[in-house]
Formats: sequence, structure tokens, C-alpha cells
Amino acid sequence: MSNQVQPDASETATGAEGLTVGIDLGTSNSVVALMQDGEAVILPDQQGNRIHPSVVAFGYGNTAVVGHRAKQQLTYSPENTIYSAKRLIGRRYSSDEVERMKRMVSWGIAEGPHGDARVRVQGKIYAVPEVSARVLAHMKEIAEQATGQKVNAAVITVPAYFNDQQRQATRDAANIAGLATKRIINEPTAAALAYGYGRERRQHIAVYDLGGGTFDMTVLRMEPGLIEVLSTSGDTFLGGDDFDAKIAEWLQATIEREHDIDLSDNFTARTKLRDAAERAKIALSTLPAVEVRVPSLARDKTGKSVSVNTRLDRAKFINLVMPLLQRTFVVVDDALSQAGLSTAQIDDVLLVGGMTRLPVIGEAVGKYFSKAPVGSINPDEVVAIGAAIQAHSLTQGFDPGAAVLLDVTPQTLGIGTVGGFVEPLIPRNTAIPSDANKIFHTAQDNQTEVRIKVYQGESRMQGDNELLGHFILDGLKPAPRGECKIKVTFSIDANGIVNVSAIDQESGRAHELSIEASSALTQDEVHNMKFDELGF
Repeated sequence: MSNQVQPDASETATGAEGLTVGIDLGTSNSVVALMQDGEAVILPDQQGNRIHPSVVAFGYGNTAVVGHRAKQQLTYSPENTIYSAKRLIGRRYSSDEVERMKRMVSWGIAEGPHGDARVRVQGKIYAVPEVSARVLAHMKEIAEQATGQKVNAAVITVPAYFNDQQRQATRDAANIAGLATKRIINEPTAAALAYGYGRERRQHIAVYDLGGGTFDMTVLRMEPGLIEVLSTSGDTFLGGDDFDAKIAEWLQATIEREHDIDLSDNFTARTKLRDAAERAKIALSTLPAVEVRVPSLARDKTGKSVSVNTRLDRAKFINLVMPLLQRTFVVVDDALSQAGLSTAQIDDVLLVGGMTRLPVIGEAVGKYFSKAPVGSINPDEVVAIGAAIQAHSLTQGFDPGAAVLLDVTPQTLGIGTVGGFVEPLIPRNTAIPSDANKIFHTAQDNQTEVRIKVYQGESRMQGDNELLGHFILDGLKPAPRGECKIKVTFSIDANGIVNVSAIDQESGRAHELSIEASSALTQDEVHNMKFDELGF
């Protein structure tokens, strides 16, 4: 791991001509927006599409397509079509989430040289930020075609509960795509910014954000000119993909039982079922029931073609996904508890993410808060709009309609100590930017160096948290245990990126770095992956 502090990508773009856009980089879909004449607008592609699948399809000769064209390839070449890559970004290969992804996707997942999870397709290995960069480059291209101007920077949104590794990896993806990152902003905060733009009201709002791969619950206080995040909680592996999987599992079990076949290793059939499940889920947002048909899904033991032709109604759908829905309200309970507010003290509830279009979601949220959610915002587009507003504020100076954002760190940050424990320094839901420090002592006689391990998570045990990174402070004066004092300082910037320093109190010897996870790309790797001006 490099011990050098890396420059902020936005600093390298200072003085460069070009637009700064807002990008909602989603698990299932992505959206790009821009402020024009005092209003945030969604930028469509040349076919008029405003929402674009976060799908990358590899063809012959190392070519790749992104978006709607890529999604068309999913059903007939699933092993070459990457979807839901955001669920892997910043993950270690050995993590439980990666094991779950292996069972859900038809393309390969391999271990990278830093212990990170990587994508394997057509015999080649791609870092996940490299795949996400293709989606960001596609958003960049759409914006340039829509405006006729060069785009060189962006405010990019991430789930509020993303940890430092995932935020760093998102910045790497932007860098590879040729975009300077002006700011990483949390998705619910961006939605609140869009909702509060130009408003002069004092209120508490709750943002229920259920997207394709993640769920966040954020509680905010809004005043004229100010949006303050009070708490956030989330699950980075709970979203529309899981709802689709529940339907697909039911369809698979039904067809296997009726025709005495096993589809466990039939990736093409499973992908077709997943695609049918997603279409059925979307249809159930407006219809009470839907006919699910998948012709020529597979062949039975006699070689006869097997097709799916069944009916799914809302009652059955709700029964299938109820455990997932209940999981979201565990997160909601936690966020409200952290904010110290009751449901009665929430003035408005915002629904964000395409999944919230399902009537069962809106009804459940309305029942929980005893009030109907706000119906005036587009849940698919509001995050990108908020990102565009923030981009305008950062590049154009004072905007009387925009509010100052006070966000929080979603997870506790701490230092590993003797015995496998973690000593917290910055608790979750601390306002950012923020810093904190603590004095630590050597644990052994004549110890001349200490290894500083930085963890993120809520457990007091190291093994239950995410190791963000580590470094060594050496050159300590030999002394009895406990006599040598090391001051460790944490700081978190407005992007939620962590910096750590350690100082030997006696000698003044210091070590400071911007934390790069041991599973992260090096700056040389990011540079070598950058797309050229002619495409990718």
C-alpha cells in the first residue's frame, strides 16, 4: 500500500474547461443531470432515454457496449454481460457478500492481486472500478451529446452506508472514465437536496431509499439554507436484485418440480428467469396480476423443450418478498433511534429508488409513519437532480436556492488494539467533515514500531469490522511498555474519505496517509486503466 497522500482528483481539473454534471451511479440504472437556467434537468440519450441500465456487455474483439444495448444481450449471452457490478465495488473477494454474488450471477468473479473481488469475462480479468468506469463514461458521453459541450467533472452519488473502501473505489472508477470527482455525495442526501431546493420550510424528513442493490434510511433536519443529516443506516446488500431473485427462485422451483429437471448449472435458463422476474415485478407496480411466460427455457430429460407459463399476483409476490421488506424496517428503526426521533416527529417521508414504485413499498412505509409518502418527486431521477444541484453549487459559487449540506459518517471508525479489539475514535453519524484524536501506548517493552490498523464498523471486535488499511510508525525509542505515547488522529473529508496520522509524542516522528484499503487499486493501476479520448 502506498504511503503517499494522493491529490484530490478535483484539484487536478482546476482551470480546465468543461461541464460538471451530477451522476447517480446506480446498481441497476444510472442517470445524469445538469443545472440549466436555474433548473436541474435530466439529460437523455439520443433515443430519448432518461434512465440507463448499469450493464456492460462484452462482445467480440474486446469490444463492449453499455446501457440499453448491453441489457439486450443479457438473455442470450449472460456469461459476457455484467450487471449489478456496484454490489462488488470495494469488496474483498473473501467477503460474505461476494460469496452471495457468485450464486446470483452467470459471469465470473475472481480474486485480484490485492485480495479484491474482480470480474472475469471472456477469459480476462477486470477490476470492478474498471467496469463501473464504463458506465460513468457512458453517462459522460450522453451528457456531451445532449449539451454539445465537453464534460470533465462530476458529483457522483453513492449509498449512504458505503464504507471508505467503496467510496475510494467509486472515485477510482470516475478517474478511469476521465472524470474529476468534485464530490462524493450520499444518495438520500442528494434526494433531500433536490426536494428542499428553493424551499423555505423547517421540518424533519425521512428518506427511504430502496434501489437495485442497496437500501438506506436517512433522517434529516431541513431549515432555510441548511440541510443537516441527523442519522443514516443501511444495508449495502438489499435491493431490487434480491426481490427479483425471490421471484426467480420461485419460478425455478416451480419449473423443476413440474418437469423433474435441475437448472442449478444452467446459467442461460437462470438468467432468463431473472429477466422474467424483473419484468413481472415491474408489471406488478401497476397490475394486480401478471402472466409470466418464458418460451424454450430449457430441455427436460427426454430432450423436449420446456417453457414457463404461470401467473403471479400481488398477494403471492408480497408473500415471497415480505422477509426482504421487513429487513428494511429494521434499518428504519435503527436510523430513527440514532436520530432520537419518533415517527410522529417526521414531517415528510421521501421515497427514493425505482423499487419504491411498487405499491406494497409505499403502503408499508405509509403505515409505518402513519402518513402518506411525498408523491411529487420522481424516485428514479431525484438523486441525479440533487447531484446536479450540488455540482452547480460547487462550481458556480453562491446559489440562493441551494442549501448548505451537513452530512454524517455512516459507520464508526476506530483503531485496532491488543487482544483483537477496536477502539472507536469517530462514532457513526458524526457530522462531517470531522476529526478526532486519541493517545495510544506501546504494548511491549522496547517496542520500536507500531502497526496502525484502521477499522470501520460497529463491533468492538476486529474480525467483525472492515479493515480499511494499515501502516507502520517506526523509529520509536526503546522503552518499557506503556511509556511510549502515540497520538492517532482521524479526519474525514466532505466526501466521507478517511485520512489518518500517527505521531510519536516524544520524538515528533509522524506518519500520515490517505487510507487506501489493502484491496484497493494503486494509483499506477488506475492510471493504466484510464480510457483514452477515442473511447474504451
